[in-house]
Amino acid sequence: MCGRYTITVTMDELMLRYFTNDTTIVHYAPKYNVAPMQYIPAVIHNGKHNKLGELRWGLVPSWTKDDKSGSKMINARAESLLEKASFKNLVSSRRCVIPADGFYDWKPQEGGKQPLRITLRDGKLFSMAGLYDIWMDQSGNKLSTCTIITTESNSLMAEIHDRMPVILTSEAETAWLDRHNHDVPTLMNLLRPYDAEHMRAYPVSLAVGNVRNDYKELIKEA
Repeated sequence: MCGRYTITVTMDELMLRYFTNDTTIVHYAPKYNVAPMQYIPAVIHNGKHNKLGELRWGLVPSWTKDDKSGSKMINARAESLLEKASFKNLVSSRRCVIPADGFYDWKPQEGGKQPLRITLRDGKLFSMAGLYDIWMDQSGNKLSTCTIITTESNSLMAEIHDRMPVILTSEAETAWLDRHNHDVPTLMNLLRPYDAEHMRAYPVSLAVGNVRNDYKELIKEA
């Protein structure tokens, strides 16, 4: 699964990476311990270019009666996307990517679980595949939310957890964001484990377990 991650770059770096000056984010700061139910940077394509905005992490389907389901839908399994009412209609039209430069997971070991930060070997930003939806209350107030798609683990992650977020290659990212792409079978084929040879994992402080902690030292190797 993916329950915590990091995005430690500047806004300028983020906009440069996604080739956009179109952003609705007013207050941005690097995050060292992003947690569910927080508002997070996300990228969609508006049909002409990429747009950078914020979505609340934890999907609330547009058709549900209230917004209480968000905390239960922070992740969506790639293998069953088309079987779940909350996700199946979003694949063709409401896709997004979640920028990150690392994510956390906990490796079981004697004496407890050791938190690890998993990154690309080159340390660069990557895109996690996501879906979003827009829920509206009875007063007409809109809530835009998202979920991060997970897949089976690659050989690196298999020793840590049996699931990992879908990290898109550059080609897959372009196809996933393409607003004009409604080819669901082809889109589903993009949701596969990332090449383990291009990733690394290292131990970090136990302090990352507390969602209130959000500071640079969390990403240092323990």
